[in-house]
Amino acid sequence: MAATNTPVLSTRALNRATLQRQLLLRRAAVPVKDAVGRLVGLQAQNTRPPYFQLFSRLEGFDPAALSALMESREVVRIVTLRSTIHTHTAEDALTLRPLVQPARDRELNMFRSGLTGVDLDRLASLARGLVEERPRTMKELREELLPHWPDADPRALAVAARCRLPLVQVTPRGLWGRSGQVALTTAENWLDSPARPAATPDAAVLRYLGAFGPASVKDMQTWAGLTRMREVFDRLRPGLVTFRDENGVELFDLPDAPRPDPGTPAPVRFLPEFDNLLLGHADRTRVIPPAYKGRNGVGNQSYGTVLADGFLAALWRLDETGGTAVVTVQALGELGRATREEITQEAVDLLTVMSPAPAYDVRFGTFVDFGD
Repeated sequence: MAATNTPVLSTRALNRATLQRQLLLRRAAVPVKDAVGRLVGLQAQNTRPPYFQLFSRLEGFDPAALSALMESREVVRIVTLRSTIHTHTAEDALTLRPLVQPARDRELNMFRSGLTGVDLDRLASLARGLVEERPRTMKELREELLPHWPDADPRALAVAARCRLPLVQVTPRGLWGRSGQVALTTAENWLDSPARPAATPDAAVLRYLGAFGPASVKDMQTWAGLTRMREVFDRLRPGLVTFRDENGVELFDLPDAPRPDPGTPAPVRFLPEFDNLLLGHADRTRVIPPAYKGRNGVGNQSYGTVLADGFLAALWRLDETGGTAVVTVQALGELGRATREEITQEAVDLLTVMSPAPAYDVRFGTFVDFGD
């Protein structure tokens, strides 16, 4: 338990601290690759969100810069944190992937019924040979592996290969302005590097706090998809500082990490679906007001998020038809005139950089029915 005299951080204080670490209080003038590493990767379930994440965080961001890093294999798309696809630096792809292997093992357990009699070590060896011969799609993996275990579930065989091996999605998948099916090879093969030792849990905690802190043990576990991290935090405790949130939950942080004044202005920012700011904590009230819980997604559908004064205030989507790019903003509550003007200007800036369409428009309207 945290000591009763531990300082309390308000929700606004946590908000401003996290926004500062996430480069969302002021756009940063840092190289794209450095930003990807500093943020410990970019959520990338879809191909375009990493680009929009960086637009909102980096000064003068050019989508071609991230795309070039992907082509040169300095950053890659790989399943890591929370068993979801992230865009990582090559170094993180090689070291974070083995760290989160326990989460991949748990995912594999969901498919055990379709893998009866399957030697998983042999499957991994066969799959490695296949994807290192040339990148393969999941369909191709199923077709190649099924003759070895004809009674197995074909989908489970391909999933097992993906869980057991550190598979990256090769380009052109994920490149800006281009498309390509998902084809996989091993990180070692794509990056021309031997396997690396897993990042230590201690190092992962410190990097997490640097990008998402102050945070609780449960917050970090939610972000990483790992369990039993309490002993790691306790081991690191002498070198950390502790706080409590308004509910009394113990929070950890790096001693010299920025914790801005809660009154620090926070500009409007457009975040894409699945931005890690919205997924990096078990308690998301530092960004999502309780009244809007669940409003940035319905079921498996997630929407773009508009931050105003640092908190979720609206949803947005981008449609490009007939040579016109249209950003539609759906307010979740009342927006003052000044806030609407700031949202409009930020949307125009986004369209100018992130859309090739020769014409654009910004509209306020409704595109999600919450059934209220």
